[in-house]
Amino acid sequence: MKQQWMSGRRAATAAAGALALTGAMLATQNAAAAPLPVPSALSAASARQLAHRVESDFADRTAGSYYEAKTGKLIVNVVDDATADSVRRAGAEPRVVKRSMAQLNSARRTLKDQASIPGTAWSVDPLTNKVVVKADRTVTGDRLARLTKVVRSLGDSAMLKTTSGTFRPLIAGGDAIWGSGARCSLGFNVTVGGQPYFLTAGHCGNDVSHWSDQQGGSDLAVTQASTFPGHDYALVRYTVDTDHASAVDLYDGSSQPISGAGYATVGEQVQRSGSTTGVYGGQVTGLDATVTYQEGQVSGLIDTTVCAEPGDSGGSLFDGETALGLTSGGSGDCSSGGETFFQPVPDALQAYGAQIG
Repeated sequence: MKQQWMSGRRAATAAAGALALTGAMLATQNAAAAPLPVPSALSAASARQLAHRVESDFADRTAGSYYEAKTGKLIVNVVDDATADSVRRAGAEPRVVKRSMAQLNSARRTLKDQASIPGTAWSVDPLTNKVVVKADRTVTGDRLARLTKVVRSLGDSAMLKTTSGTFRPLIAGGDAIWGSGARCSLGFNVTVGGQPYFLTAGHCGNDVSHWSDQQGGSDLAVTQASTFPGHDYALVRYTVDTDHASAVDLYDGSSQPISGAGYATVGEQVQRSGSTTGVYGGQVTGLDATVTYQEGQVSGLIDTTVCAEPGDSGGSLFDGETALGLTSGGSGDCSSGGETFFQPVPDALQAYGAQIG
C-alpha cells in the first residue's frame, strides 16, 4: 500500500476602585483605568485559533485579519476605536481601516451578480482592505471589458489583476488515487460513525465512483458523496482493510501526523502534498475566495501562493499537525510558480459529519 493512502478559523477592563480598611472604617480609593494589554507574540497555530475566535466574537465589527510571522502578531482590521480596544484585550493587534467587512462583502455580491465569468477569482485582501479580483489569460475581449467595468464601478474597494495562467481544477488523466480515466490525490483520512473514509476534491468525486491506489488496480474505496461546483469536497468510503492513519505523505520516506483540522489564516506559511509534484510550501493570501472555473463557480476557498499541477487535486494542505484544505484548482505550475485554491477541511468535515482520526 502506497503512503499516499495515509494522506490524509480561528479580566477586567479597568480597575474601578480599591478598598482600604483602616481600623473600623472602610474607605474607597479611586483608581485610574488599567492600560490595555500589549499582545504577546503568537505562533501560527495560536494566531489561527485567535483569528477564528475574534472573527466569531466580533464578526460584524472587523474587516479581516492576517498573521505577521516576523513579529508573531495577529493583525485585525477594525473600523472604530471601541472595537480596537476589544480586539487588543483579546490578544490581537487592531488596525483601523477605511472599509468594513459589510462594504467589502457588498462588493463581492456585486461581482457575483455581474461578473461571474469563467477564468475569474476574487477574495478580500486584509492587507489592502480591498477585494482583489483576478482574471486569467482566457478572460479577453468583451468579457474582460465587462469585468473591468464592474470592478471600476466598485471604486477603491476593489482592484483588478491579471494572471498569465488559467484557473482550472487540477485533475489529470494518468498516479496516486486512480479512477477510470482520472487521477487525483487523497486529502485526509477521516472517520464517520467510527468507519474509515477519506476526503478528496469534489470534482474528483464527481468523475470517479471507484478508486484504487494504482492504475488498473482493484477497488479500495468508493465515492460516498461529492459536491462540485458550489463547494469542492468529496467523501470516499474504504472498502478494504488497509492503513487508515491520519498522516500526510511528505514524499521523502516520512509522513506528517495529523491530529485535527482548523481554518487557515492570511499570512500563514503552509504546505501542500500531492501525487504529481510531492510537497511544496507557500503562504495563505486570502480567505473565502470565489473562483469561477469553466466547470462552475466555487466559493469559500483558501487562496495561496503554493504551486500545484494536474493530479494534485484533492491533496492535503496542512500546517504541522493541522489539516487546513483540499487542493481544488489554480493556475501556473511548480516550475514557474503559481496560485492554488483549497477547500477548507472544516467545511467538509461539517458537511459529512466526519472527524480526523
